[in-house]
Amino acid sequence: MPSRSVDVIVLGAGMVGVSAALALQARGATVTLVDRHGEAGDETSFGNAGLVQSEAVIPYTLPSDPAAIASAALNRDPRAHVRYAAMPASAPALWQYFQFSNSPRVAETAAAMKPLVFGAAEAHRKLADEAGCGDLLRPTGWIKVWRTAKGEEQARRDVEDLKRYGVVADFLDRDGLTALEPHVGAVGRGAAHFPDPLSTPDPQRLARAYAALFVSRGGRFEKGDAMTLEPAAAGWMVTTEAGRVSARNVVIALGPWSNDLARALGLALPFFVKRGYHRHYEPRGNASLNRPVLDLEKGYLVAPMTLGLRLTTGAEFARPDDPPSPAHIDRLEPFAREMFPIGAAKEAAPWLGRRPCLPDMRPIVGPFPGKPGLWLDFGHHHLGLTLGPITGRLLAEMMTGETPFVDPAPFRAERFG
Repeated sequence: MPSRSVDVIVLGAGMVGVSAALALQARGATVTLVDRHGEAGDETSFGNAGLVQSEAVIPYTLPSDPAAIASAALNRDPRAHVRYAAMPASAPALWQYFQFSNSPRVAETAAAMKPLVFGAAEAHRKLADEAGCGDLLRPTGWIKVWRTAKGEEQARRDVEDLKRYGVVADFLDRDGLTALEPHVGAVGRGAAHFPDPLSTPDPQRLARAYAALFVSRGGRFEKGDAMTLEPAAAGWMVTTEAGRVSARNVVIALGPWSNDLARALGLALPFFVKRGYHRHYEPRGNASLNRPVLDLEKGYLVAPMTLGLRLTTGAEFARPDDPPSPAHIDRLEPFAREMFPIGAAKEAAPWLGRRPCLPDMRPIVGPFPGKPGLWLDFGHHHLGLTLGPITGRLLAEMMTGETPFVDPAPFRAERFG
C-alpha cells in the first residue's frame, strides 16, 4: 500500500478536529485530516443546540444538595437520566466530577476558561467569513426561561455569578419574553436573555463548510480508522483508504472516542461521556422560535434549525455504546409541548450523541505525556461547537512554537497525574 508524508495528521473531523487542522494549515503545515466517516461533522458535531456559548464561563456541575442528588439518581429530575448498568464503570470518574463540582476548583476552571470562551465567537466569525458561510452564524443570543419563583431565583443567582466574569445578561418579565419569543407558552413566566452568543441553524453544515475551506486550501481529507495509528520512522503512521500517511506530529481530536486511543497508547484519564438526544418537530401552525430557548427547570432546550424545531435533552449517564433509548426525550416532550410550539415529530426515533468529559470540565489541549509528536485536543464536554476554533488556535500555537495567547497549563493532560 503506498504511503505519503505530511507535517501533521489530525484524527477526527468534528468541529474540534477540523478547526485544529485549519489552524495548523494557516501556520504553514501540510495537514491530512482523517475520519472514519466520509464527511465532517457526522457525530457529536451534528447533534447539538447550535450555540456558540460565549457566556459559558462557569462549568456545568453536579448538585451537592442530598435531595437533588436523590432525585437525579432515581430519575425523578428531567434534567438528567441515569442508565444504572453504566454506573459501575463510570463511578470513579463521576466521583471525581462530584468532588470537583463542590470545590474551589470550579472557580479555577472558570478563570482558565474565560479567555477561551470569550474568544470563541470571534474565532468562529473569522473562519465563517473565510469559508463563505457567515449566514450560518446568527447574532441571536439565547434565553433561559423559568416557570416558577424558584426557577427565577436560580436564574438570578446564575446571572450574578456570571457577571463577576463580565458576562452580559438581561432579565425579562413575561411581556419582555413574549416580545422576543411571541410563541412561548404561558408556563414561561420570565427569562434570562444572553444577547451575545451566536447560534447556527445547522451545526453539521457549519463543520462541513470549515472542512471544505481546509480542502480548498490544499488539505487532504481521508477516510480511515484512527486506531491504526502506529509508530513509524518519520514519527507516526495511519492507514486510510487512500494508503498509509505518516507525519512527525499527530493530533488526537476524536471527541468521545479519544479516550479509546489515548488508553491504548498508555494514557489513563478519568474520562467519561455524557450522552444526549435530539429530535426535530414541525412547528404548530405559523408558530416559530427566533433563537435557542432553554426550559431552565426541566433541563431541555428547543432551537430553530434547518430541519425543524430541535428538542435537545440534558445529560444521560450511560456507557458510550449502550443502545439508544427514547426514555429521556419521552419524559421531556410533554414539558416541551407546554412551553413551545412543537407539533409532530419528524423522525421515527431520536438521534443519540455523546459529549466527551473530564471531571474538571476543561478540555485537554497539549502534548501527549511521554509520546513525542502526539498531541491531544479533546474533552470539550458541552462546548465542542463553541470551543473548536479557539482551542485549535491554542494547539497550533503550541505545536508551532508560537507564544500561546493564553496559559496552556490548565489544559494539559498532566493535571490528572
